[in-house]
Amino acid sequence: MGSSVSHNLAEGRFEIVVEGRKAVLQYRRSENSMRLIHTEVPEPLRGRGLANQLARAALDYAHFHQLKVIPICPFIKVYLEKHPEAAG
Repeated sequence: MGSSVSHNLAEGRFEIVVEGRKAVLQYRRSENSMRLIHTEVPEPLRGRGLANQLARAALDYAHFHQLKVIPICPFIKVYLEKHPEAAG
């Protein structure tokens, strides 16, 4: 695939651009926590693991910055159930 996740601090989201379309994971950060709000992958890009890449990037960021993860997004909740080690 060759697509990488970028962190758009100004917009509070992680992004991947593929074929001119953007997949995003929106978050809100406070001093000690990170609320993972919404993951969205455009229909033509679904099934390529982009949401998983976004989740991993956000969770790695939270872990690196020692933030408590608060999963609001249903996708992130399921991701953490399937990958409990990712919760840090």
